[in-house]
Amino acid sequence: MTTKSGHSAATAEHENGHKPYVPASEVIPEFTWSGVILGSILGIIFGASSLYLVLKVGMTVSASIPIAVMSITLFRIFSKYTGMRRATILENNMVQTVGSAGESIAFGVGVTMPALMILGYEMDMARVIVVSSLGGLLGILMMIPLRRAFIVQQHGKLPYPEGTACADVLIVGEKGGSSATTVFTGFGVAVLYKIFMNGMKLWNDTPERMLGFFKGAAVSAEVAPELLGVGYIIGTQISCVMVAGGILSSWVLIPAIKLFGDGLTAPLYPATQLIRDMDPMHVWKSYVLYIGAGAVASGGIISLFQALPVIVSSLKAGVEDMLGGSKKVAKVKLRTEDDLPNSVVVFGSIGLIIALAAAPMLGLGFGVKGFIGAAMIVLFGFLFVTVSSRLTGEIGSSSNPISGMTVATLLLTCLVFVLLGWVGKDYRLTALSIAAVVCIAASNGGTTSQDLKTGYLVGATPRYQQLGLLVGALSSALVIGATLLVLNNASTVYAKRDFPAVSIKTEGLPKEKIKGVDAAMDAGEYYALSVGEGEVQGLEAGKYLVDDAGKVRYLVDPGINGTETKRMDGTPVLKYNAPKARLMSLIIDGILTQKLPWGLVLLGVAIALVLELCGVPSLPFAVGVYLPLSSSTPIFVGGMARWAVDKWTKKSAAESDMSPGVLLSSGYIAGGAIAGICIALISLWPKLGEALDQSTLGLWTQNDLTSVIAFGALSIFLLLVGAEKILAEKKKRA
Repeated sequence: MTTKSGHSAATAEHENGHKPYVPASEVIPEFTWSGVILGSILGIIFGASSLYLVLKVGMTVSASIPIAVMSITLFRIFSKYTGMRRATILENNMVQTVGSAGESIAFGVGVTMPALMILGYEMDMARVIVVSSLGGLLGILMMIPLRRAFIVQQHGKLPYPEGTACADVLIVGEKGGSSATTVFTGFGVAVLYKIFMNGMKLWNDTPERMLGFFKGAAVSAEVAPELLGVGYIIGTQISCVMVAGGILSSWVLIPAIKLFGDGLTAPLYPATQLIRDMDPMHVWKSYVLYIGAGAVASGGIISLFQALPVIVSSLKAGVEDMLGGSKKVAKVKLRTEDDLPNSVVVFGSIGLIIALAAAPMLGLGFGVKGFIGAAMIVLFGFLFVTVSSRLTGEIGSSSNPISGMTVATLLLTCLVFVLLGWVGKDYRLTALSIAAVVCIAASNGGTTSQDLKTGYLVGATPRYQQLGLLVGALSSALVIGATLLVLNNASTVYAKRDFPAVSIKTEGLPKEKIKGVDAAMDAGEYYALSVGEGEVQGLEAGKYLVDDAGKVRYLVDPGINGTETKRMDGTPVLKYNAPKARLMSLIIDGILTQKLPWGLVLLGVAIALVLELCGVPSLPFAVGVYLPLSSSTPIFVGGMARWAVDKWTKKSAAESDMSPGVLLSSGYIAGGAIAGICIALISLWPKLGEALDQSTLGLWTQNDLTSVIAFGALSIFLLLVGAEKILAEKKKRA
């Protein structure tokens, strides 16, 4: 094949020493309905599971490899039983390309959107869908003109570890050496485990024991398969650093506060009750939360400063490629160099900005505020999509510090607002909207670059990949919004407290009834009141129900970032910590209202600085401080299982990243998260939940030892699969 410019395909394919698996001269099925539909379905599944994960522990892991493995096997099974042709390697690549968009959008949504409720706003479906859809599309569009700079010209210099590993999986699968048996097994085991634990309540999901000799300290673990899988995938070092943060929080900070505060006769700011009357959870909420927030924010900013050389070179390369890239591409019009035109990028981005301004629920509009907000989105969006894409090339998407970029965006946005005198309640929504769009754009931009790297190695058509990413972003955004609301509503509690004797003006407030399980306790109708920080004396930010006399009757404690763990009838309810969403709300409220307890925040900053000076990555440690120890413990167990497997099998780091243990862990994550979402749905129908409940079968169902035994069995199974002592026969026959 010879191009119009006289360059042969072979010459172009050997540029930079690169020759794709499928040559540019070969045209095979790629952008097919079957590939796009399967990719969208898997993207929705893994997107929902990633959202569940980010709400629990504030992090996700890349879904590209398990999606690729599942695609290869599902298409192979379909071909076997229908007699139709087998899917090509480029169709399987299209499936993982479309599917991976869901995971990246889920992270951005889970990090930012729950902050709405903390700030006193409704987290309605329309707002979540608009932000996730437009942010996801913006990240993809901004990455398109950067493809040549990062993927082509930096080939051999930027490794893109996860993108390269995914390409290896696709190539091995094309040769007949890959199977999704391990992923499906992990998925099935995790689903059954969660049904037995959370659905049938055969054992406690979070066994805990207070240490009587150590006041305020406790040993606990959330024995969940998805957290075990996360620990195995992120590896030994990061899981150890995370649990170290949890130990500092649960065994140092909380006991120290109890030790020195028990004798106080007045509440210590920012708490409103005596320390001696607080349980560990309230101590965490009143004090440790702010220390953890300071550590997370400073850890994210430190990671950005460490990446400054990369940021500068990335921006330079990106601008140069946008200005001169079209001329370079015009010389050689190969299939493997066919991107969507820059006109689509420019006009598409303008259209998205207009749509963001036009959406009334985001608080931007077409005035001065909207113009400044749009300028910030374009500026920060291009900056952090570029940085995210480059960092993904160096350290992979799972280690990409997107939260640090979001914190930086939020800090700069709030500081600009303070300088302009924009400190009212409405500006909090505007600041969060800007940060949310930039966060989702940066997250999806990094994933897009990883997918384009995989496509570059296997010989995909960039134009088709970019179209597939746009489809995947839109389809996943619709379901992720619904999933977020389902999880929140299923765990929402209507709590009665000793509210201050204030009279609320109910005129203009919407009416609302108690929903869900608690509706059986009170069928009355109330006025719904949303309160921002400091707006009503004695009331924390949040949502309340007010009676006809103007008296506050209930706190509507949300499932995400709520603190009430029991319903009106005394039944327990699972809450989602969403640590990074809480951080976003603290930054907005702290800067715009100037009421942040800076002493506690600066303690967290100092902790992050000490860790960095000791050579320890501060961000995962800070997340561990922020989370309860029960969430870090199973992650630590997973990391230890990974260490044992690597010592047992003596595999290299690259081989370990594609081992059966990683595939089984991916199944654990997806199965555990999806089962958790389904069980959350069941809780909306109390009678169905009661029918499933088998907690009265015997004393063993209420015994923490049963939980430890069940989780131990799950961990041993992972250890044996990772060491290829079981489920290894498929590999031997390949």
